Amino acid sequence: MTRPNIQDIKTGEELKRWYWLKEELVNFCKQKRLSYFGSKFDILERLATALDNGFVKTEEIAGKISPTSTFNWARSLLTLDTIITDSYTNGPNTRKFFKQHCGDTFHFSIPFMRFMKNNCGKTLQDAVNEWHRLNEQRKDKNFKTEIPPSNQYNKYIRDFFADNPTMTIAQARHFWKLKRSLPLGKHIYEKSDLKLE
Repeated sequence: MTRPNIQDIKTGEELKRWYWLKEELVNFCKQKRLSYFGSKFDILERLATALDNGFVKTEEIAGKISPTSTFNWARSLLTLDTIITDSYTNGPNTRKFFKQHCGDTFHFSIPFMRFMKNNCGKTLQDAVNEWHRLNEQRKDKNFKTEIPPSNQYNKYIRDFFADNPTMTIAQARHFWKLKRSLPLGKHIYEKSDLKLE
């Protein structure tokens, strides 16, 4: 069974059976004049609902909710007492601040960025403390970072190698490519994937 063109999908259930790149979903939203912001799964749900309930045409594409704060993260002086606002953005100014307070090994990781997004009202001191906590957590050889549900590729590759530690990344990607071409809904690693050809 070959994956259909996204333009030919008629129901939300059919849309969810197949693996789509976020870019494909975003482009489909733009064509249908739907909001294309959010995680891949948010966009998929939005499209599925629209397919089942009819697309509502609007004059403008719905956009991201505008932040209420006018704090300029790119230009303002940042201190440990600076409050995290809904206008927070990563950039050279915030990177410089965090390197100064967390050390040269500082980098914007997904868990840290999630903390910044979800903790309006806390201070940059709280953010520094969180970065150190996450950094210590990463040193534990038994610790595995949480992979968001929308990142099916990374989850598949991790689970593939947990079950097949002697295989190569090229082999893992080969089986991922075969798996994602199937109409399954969720594309997770299973031992039987090694029989796909």
